[in-house]
Amino acid sequence: MSLGRHIFSSSARSSRAAAGFTLLEILLSLALVALMLVALNTFVFSMGELWGKNTDIRLFEQHVRAVTRALDRELRAATLPPSARANASPVAPQEIRPSGGVTDTLLTFELPAGTRLISWPGPALPEVVCSLQARQNEGLILLWHSRLEPRFEADPPRETILTPFVTAIAYDYYDTALVRWTTETAIKKDNSGKYTAPQRLRLKFAYGAFSRETVVNLGNTPQGVPNF
Repeated sequence: MSLGRHIFSSSARSSRAAAGFTLLEILLSLALVALMLVALNTFVFSMGELWGKNTDIRLFEQHVRAVTRALDRELRAATLPPSARANASPVAPQEIRPSGGVTDTLLTFELPAGTRLISWPGPALPEVVCSLQARQNEGLILLWHSRLEPRFEADPPRETILTPFVTAIAYDYYDTALVRWTTETAIKKDNSGKYTAPQRLRLKFAYGAFSRETVVNLGNTPQGVPNF
């Protein structure tokens, strides 16, 4: 009889253990889950706050890189055939009359296949002549029109704002006599008074307290001249 009661007691405990968790175990599990959720939320919110603090500078730097790459791509296309012509600088100073009416000497290049940076009011035309100008409170302006337009010589070029964050353009020249680079705030003239093409274009970006400067090669660098 004693043996029977012992067997019954053991089987009862086994059945209760197999039936599920006790109330105490459930409460402890809920407490642990709650602590884990609180820790996870604290981590997520703190990381979001840290990430958000640098949003402006990250977006600004991404914009600077995107504009520089796009401009580098178009200028590189202008320096390769069929755009580039023999014995001529593919990117050269030229007098341009913007819509404002004041003629200015701007770096100018030609894109026979056009460019994705512009939007035509009608069907897109090839043989697009482009110029670059930095304007106060406006940014970097691309002036463009096609040689196939009937009033190419008479009408001023159209204008597209490439970025509102470029505050100035500078021009890098390589002095072969002094074997060094110089940076000019305006396109330089030679001894005869003729404008000379620079070897590099220097863009100055600014947004609030942030500023960056990038350099774009123009393809006018003679062989053997360093690009740094």
